[in-house]
Amino acid sequence: MRMISFFLATAGLVSLSAQAAPLMSAEWATQACQSWNGNPVLTDELAEKWIKNDKGRGYKVMHMYRTDCGEAGKVEMTISAKNGKAICTYAGKVQHSELDLASDYLMHAETKRWKEMGAGEYGPMRAMMFGRLKFEGPKGEAMRVMGPFEQFLLIPGKVPGDDSCPK
Repeated sequence: MRMISFFLATAGLVSLSAQAAPLMSAEWATQACQSWNGNPVLTDELAEKWIKNDKGRGYKVMHMYRTDCGEAGKVEMTISAKNGKAICTYAGKVQHSELDLASDYLMHAETKRWKEMGAGEYGPMRAMMFGRLKFEGPKGEAMRVMGPFEQFLLIPGKVPGDDSCPK
């Protein structure tokens, strides 16, 4: 049986690996959440001050989407204060429809730009300065955490995602 699967896969008739989910889809966001939690720069450095600006809720919300796919493809990551760390506790379809932009974030960029940022071609400062990343939220706070924010922008380069628009 293995030999048949190998020959079919080699011939391109059967794929042995799973297809990547669309970039910024709910499925992709779940994997991005795991990537966040595996990055000590995000979990540790953002726990110092950033996560504490949560309006007393115990979490911050980030909405993001691909501009060329439209707001209907928006996903959410919820980051919570847990055991002295900033941990991604949810990622997927939007659960918090209303953001408090004094503590929460909304980000969007064209697919091409998400991929460039994910590849480390440029960081958050350049992305925002040249309008490649549209951003709403506490700007002063974001400026103070540029290092960890850059790690966040690398996630699209670490979590595979295809170019089809999320549904």
